[in-house]
Amino acid sequence: MGGDKLMPTTLKLRRHAETPIDPAHLEQYLYEKGYERIAGVDEAGRGPLAGPVVAAAVIIPRRVIIEGLDDSKKLSPRRRGELFDAIAASGAICAVGVIDNNTIDRINILRASLLAMRKAVTSLSLKPQFILVDGLYTIPHLELPQYAVVGGDAICQCISAASIIAKVTRDRIMDKYQKLYPQFSFSVHRGYPTPGHLSELGIYGITDIHRKSFRPVKEVLK
Repeated sequence: MGGDKLMPTTLKLRRHAETPIDPAHLEQYLYEKGYERIAGVDEAGRGPLAGPVVAAAVIIPRRVIIEGLDDSKKLSPRRRGELFDAIAASGAICAVGVIDNNTIDRINILRASLLAMRKAVTSLSLKPQFILVDGLYTIPHLELPQYAVVGGDAICQCISAASIIAKVTRDRIMDKYQKLYPQFSFSVHRGYPTPGHLSELGIYGITDIHRKSFRPVKEVLK
C-alpha cells in the first residue's frame, strides 16, 4: 500500500440535490436507492503505543433497529459488551480485520487502519453493496461504492455497530496481552499513552507488541 494516494472521498450521494443529504439519514437514503446490504466500517486502536489496530465491518439487516448504539468511546465497557451481544443476536453480518504492531511500524498507522478496514470488508460472508466508513477516508482497493462520514460512529447505526465490535474485539486482545506481559496494565490502559503506561515503559522497557515508530516508544529505545 506504500504508493496509495489517500484522498478524502469525493462521492456525492445526491448529485442533483439542492441541499446535501443529512448524514443521520444516509442509511435510509441508500435503502431508498436500492442498496439493501450497507456495511458500516470503523476501527479501534489508532492512538495506542502497543497492540494492533482492529477494524470491523457490520451489515445490519434492513428494518432492524438496535437500541442504544453510539460511538463506542462514549459507552462504558459493560454497555459496550451488552451491545456487542445485541449486535450478534440481531442477525447482523460482522467481520474484523486485525493489523499487528510490526505492520503499523512498517506502513504507518493511517495505512494500517485502512488495511484493517479492507480486511474486515473482504472477510464479510456476504458482499456489501455500499460501504459507509467512519472518518475522512474511503478504503483503497475496494471495487465498491463508498462514502466517508466524519463522526459517523455517532450518527449511522451500521458504523456505530462497527465501532463497538472493533473496540470490544481489541479490548479482548489486550486482555490476553495482559496475561503475557503482567508487568504492564494492558487490561486497564489498553496500550494508550496514559501516565501509568508511560511509567511502566520507563521501568520495564518495551515489549514485542509496542509500536517502535511511535514517539514515546522511540524515546525509550534511545
